[in-house]
Amino acid sequence: MAVNEPQGRRNFLNGAAAVGVVGVAGCLGGSSEHTITIAGTSTGSATQAAGQALARAASEHSDELAIDVQESEGWTANMYEFDEGEFSTIGVDNNSWQAAINEEETFADDPVDDMPMQGFLFASLEMHWVALDGSGIESTADLRDGGYTIYPIEPGFGTRLLTEQLLREDGIWDANSINNEDSDDIAGAVEEDRVDALVLYGSNGVELASWCGEVDTRSSGDLYAIETDDQFVETIESMDGAAHVQQEPYGYEQDITGELGLDGVDFWALQGQWAFGPDVHPDAVYEMARIAHEHPDTLRESDQTTLDYDDVEVMAEPIMEDVSVHPGMVEFFQEHEVWDDSWEEGEADVE
Repeated sequence: MAVNEPQGRRNFLNGAAAVGVVGVAGCLGGSSEHTITIAGTSTGSATQAAGQALARAASEHSDELAIDVQESEGWTANMYEFDEGEFSTIGVDNNSWQAAINEEETFADDPVDDMPMQGFLFASLEMHWVALDGSGIESTADLRDGGYTIYPIEPGFGTRLLTEQLLREDGIWDANSINNEDSDDIAGAVEEDRVDALVLYGSNGVELASWCGEVDTRSSGDLYAIETDDQFVETIESMDGAAHVQQEPYGYEQDITGELGLDGVDFWALQGQWAFGPDVHPDAVYEMARIAHEHPDTLRESDQTTLDYDDVEVMAEPIMEDVSVHPGMVEFFQEHEVWDDSWEEGEADVE
């Protein structure tokens, strides 16, 4: 991928075209009444893992719903896929969503007209810095001084959009060279010493995204966490789309805190939720939520980072007051007494 690839509209669909995003029986060769096709971002992503877990649980625990997960280019790109009618169900983060609403960042020059309705939380992605032995980087202050090659996640990912906003605000972005390779290829760049520092992330405090795990494995023990100075922490805390979390790193095969003797790592976290269009039947959305709530153990067999869906309040954590909630989720939240009257109920255009 070119270093300066823009984060504009994409028509990437890896797999079947999204015909029958919500279909009738037999769409996937089964007997389900409804089929939901999800834009699940890239192979190895937290979105893909969560979607595949739901697909498995639906096949085992529902006679009404089948779920099909396709690849797409990321949370930010999914807003364009939705706008263009390629998908009616997407994984997306609140930061990308608000940027689309406000026509900021990627959406300033290339806005979208149609946007989905809110569903429920499936991931909290926690991003952090690592550097490579030999880079000489010890702190985000060094990155602010510049002159390094950094990997701020693949363009099109919601995690990339938030990270880019953060690094621009902090003064790191323009001071360094940006590597924009696909996440599938970045482990090779690490092996070949073509990057000095990377932003990696884990999901729900449990494990690294699979591409990040591959970076860990193929780095030959040469990764280490760097110190985040007060200015960088203040920048995280000033951003509406980010949450500041300080904790021990997780998911690594190597000790990444020993190099600099760090007690913990500062993360900036981003929440992702399933979002639905008006042509997705409320019964299908309700059933998807029911499966997640009643069968989290089945989901966890496929994706060990699955959230504690026994508690419906967890599902409702990312709901934004200024964005409509899909009527299928409204019914589910009301039934489980977590609906907030300040939230806005959307409308479906299916019978």
